[in-house]
Amino acid sequence: MDYKEARAYLDEAGKTGSILGLESMRALLKELGDPQDALKFIHIAGTNGKGSVLAYLSTILKEAGYRVGRYISPTLFSYRERIQVNEEYITREALAEHTTCIRDAAARLKAAGKPQPTVFEIETALAFLYFVQEKCDIVVLETGMGGDTDATNAVQTTVLEVLVSISRDHMQFLGNTLAEIAAHKAGIIKPGTAVVSARQEPEAMQVIRETAAQQRAKLCIADVVKATDVSCGLWRQSFSYGGYKDLEIHLAGTCQIENAVVAVEAVRALNSLGFKITEGQLRAGLSKTVWRGRFTVLNEKPLFIIDGAHNRGAAEQLKASIETYLKGRRIIAICGVLRDKEYEAVLKTVAPYIKEMITIETPDNPRALPAEKLAEIAGKYIPEVHAAGSIAEAAAESIAKAEREDGVILAFGSLSFLGALAGEAEKVTANGVNSNKINCGGEMPVRCRG
Repeated sequence: MDYKEARAYLDEAGKTGSILGLESMRALLKELGDPQDALKFIHIAGTNGKGSVLAYLSTILKEAGYRVGRYISPTLFSYRERIQVNEEYITREALAEHTTCIRDAAARLKAAGKPQPTVFEIETALAFLYFVQEKCDIVVLETGMGGDTDATNAVQTTVLEVLVSISRDHMQFLGNTLAEIAAHKAGIIKPGTAVVSARQEPEAMQVIRETAAQQRAKLCIADVVKATDVSCGLWRQSFSYGGYKDLEIHLAGTCQIENAVVAVEAVRALNSLGFKITEGQLRAGLSKTVWRGRFTVLNEKPLFIIDGAHNRGAAEQLKASIETYLKGRRIIAICGVLRDKEYEAVLKTVAPYIKEMITIETPDNPRALPAEKLAEIAGKYIPEVHAAGSIAEAAAESIAKAEREDGVILAFGSLSFLGALAGEAEKVTANGVNSNKINCGGEMPVRCRG
């Protein structure tokens, strides 16, 4: 297959949906020669912060001279964004080559009466094949959903597991309590490994401690409460932690201090395992990390921010960021969600800060909630709400309003529409720039609350 044919095959596979469990994933990997066994992994699970911590660790390891594979989902700007080596996307040629190999393996499995892989399983196997081909020293791997039955958990050569903040999400699959959800997430912990966890709610923390003990894994807690000298800003944030003074990051959002603390603790664990990461490399990696879609500034005038807040925990983090960075500003929101998310809980959390909202329907997704239905729900909490006919219409209208009223545009909800929205916003604004290109110097930081 060429690239176009490979993408068509993957799109068709995506129509079957998701199936939890490792049977078909293990069968596919075995048919492919178990490429994952030739790799070493840092495996990340949790509800909010997986991608940010992955970005920090990947960049730090790259700065330390390692060849680093990244596997992430969902993506915002390119399909190939989900599979990267040292921040370079998988090539079209490699994607087509490995997808052809997987298609043929799936055909053999079908002929043998074995289960067919889902698109996420295909993409995960594709990533493993590519990382072996590219001779990666280490792969930073993000779970898709949960942990124990997630396709990524077919790996057995993990050196470090990382558990970011755990909250209620995907409850129809993972359970209704934090303890049940944490049990699934902690299912990635392998015997005798090292584990770094963010400080969790007590019931989740207990499950993680018990699981680590059962697996005889060494557990370390990354506790953001121990961070000192914390300063926050839209362009630059800094903190001290674990013996390191004045570490600097350029990702906005109050949650990024916690995510960076988790990354620092993970680096300390990696050094104890024999990796060689100096303080200078740690500092450079933190400072250079880019992660788009999480309280990311797209444009400065008018201020246009996108954030993938689509569950309770992320909504609380977004609320804290609004209070820290946007207090007193008139906020014009753009929101699009999937119908199987707790969108009403998200709306209730951030509604007190929003004067006006434009709703959209996330494109090309059968799980998308119609814009009119979302507007109906949002209207219970927000004074002015209406549905837009398209993402382009929402971008143009919000920018015009913000310019007239000296407002701030805040787009949040499903990550699946933020990439398209960013593209439309750049078309509208003559000075549209990505956050990593904005001059980070000269801003007076503010003290973070708490």
